[in-house]
Amino acid sequence: MKRSDIFLRPEFAPHRALWKASGLIEEELKRPLIGVANAWNEIVPGHVHLDKVAEAVKAGIRMAGGTPLEFGTIAVCDGIAMGHEGMRYSLPSREVIADTVEIMVEAHRLDAVVMVTNCDKITPGFLLAAARLEVPVILINGGPMMPGVYDHKRIDFKDLMEKMNVLVKEGKLDELKKLEESALPGPGSCAGLFTANTMNILSEAMGMMLPGASTVPAVEARRIWYAKWTGMRIVKMVEEGLTPDKILTRKALENAIAVDMALGGSTNSVLHLEALAYELGIDLPLEVFDEISRKVPHIVDISPAGRHFVVDLDRAGGVPAVLKRLGEAGLIHKDALTVTGKTIWENVKDAIVKDEEVIRPLDRPYHPFGGLAILKGSLAPNGAVVKASAVKKELWKFKGKARVFDQEEDAVKAIRNGEIEPGTVIVIRYEGPRGGPGMREMLTATAAVMALGLGDKVALVTDGRFSGATRGPAIGHVSPEAAVGGPIALVQDGDEILIDIENRRLDLLVNEKELQRRREEWKPKVKPLRRGILRRYAKMALSADKGGALEY
Repeated sequence: MKRSDIFLRPEFAPHRALWKASGLIEEELKRPLIGVANAWNEIVPGHVHLDKVAEAVKAGIRMAGGTPLEFGTIAVCDGIAMGHEGMRYSLPSREVIADTVEIMVEAHRLDAVVMVTNCDKITPGFLLAAARLEVPVILINGGPMMPGVYDHKRIDFKDLMEKMNVLVKEGKLDELKKLEESALPGPGSCAGLFTANTMNILSEAMGMMLPGASTVPAVEARRIWYAKWTGMRIVKMVEEGLTPDKILTRKALENAIAVDMALGGSTNSVLHLEALAYELGIDLPLEVFDEISRKVPHIVDISPAGRHFVVDLDRAGGVPAVLKRLGEAGLIHKDALTVTGKTIWENVKDAIVKDEEVIRPLDRPYHPFGGLAILKGSLAPNGAVVKASAVKKELWKFKGKARVFDQEEDAVKAIRNGEIEPGTVIVIRYEGPRGGPGMREMLTATAAVMALGLGDKVALVTDGRFSGATRGPAIGHVSPEAAVGGPIALVQDGDEILIDIENRRLDLLVNEKELQRRREEWKPKVKPLRRGILRRYAKMALSADKGGALEY
């Protein structure tokens, strides 16, 4: 018995009348009612084509004997929201997305839901919703964007951000126009391994997406094939009673982390996996990320740090090929269940690596360690995150004098005005989940550093976030954040800071007596906030080491 059978009871005639008023007929109401949560809109380039993907999902549902019922949710484009006040709304949108899907599925007693996603906070929001639901769930993404071509080279959003700073400084506005019209050639999630593609890949690694689905380019017919297969599969999942609680386990999370380390994904993955673990009630200390990072080598090198793009990973065999390689070495949990009804290993054991340079053997990695590292120390007692694979080895140990800013805009202005000296550790604080509020991404700051030739001369440290497109010694998610009195709130211009990625340390080199004096004098900076979601988020958000999730 499926739960929508409640509407077939005689006393539910008013409910049936309402369904019929929407255009459904009796035969459709007898079939599984399958929600299609679609994050389509006309704003986000990664989502402008999701109407086509959703139509294919609905076709698959009908072919398998279900009744598709599409509804929408919001989607923020982090690139468009970046560098101004709009970015404060990106992370809170994750919670709103989860709420909207939960409300729609539960209020209307749907039997299952397909979540049509693509970009940065939408996929994590859908995963949070899946963790709450007791009906079958499967994700399908819109696929990565193809790289652009500029000056006879393949480029992506990261290149656009970095080159833009140089062209603006030099006043080459005609060249800038050529660049902006070449970098992003069409629909899809930005072509590199930024947050969107990272989280879609990790959804597949967790077993919440069909094998091979996450990396298929947005513009290929295979994207529509996978959407139809997804629609067909969700109906079978209803028959099997295959719900997220059987898939989203500690093993699934650890498999996602292993793949993340092998690929060198976005640091935002730590934030979102921690939030998902919190939603699931699974204890997932930051140390787990570091333990896995020390075991899993970095074998796929994709932009922003590498020369490849997600389309190259797809051509090389996609996520199944990566999982096959890791599984052969005992680096994943082979028995983790997936949406196929099979284990992860049953799904990928026959996968083939088609390009040994894109997906390298474990004994010939790009780096012998995983892509991310967790740092702790006197500046980050609860942890901080760095994309170690995107930091040159000679910069793994960096000691410099702090230049402190209480918001991103001031830091970017100082960088662009040439006010930052080599050897500086740029500290951007009061940008955490509560202090921001919203924990803004700071690709604008890191791109400016790279563009002005400071990438190997300075470091950045923040209680906010860095974009998945960030490279270089950029340390984010410093916890506790400044707004709650974390040590980062006590840093002053000229203080020495030590970054030691090898030993996983982030230390403020100021004696305890002086820090205690500063602690006693410290007063929190309270930003005036309008009524609305930012005010609510500032009151309820947990720290970055807990994923910036909302406290229950």
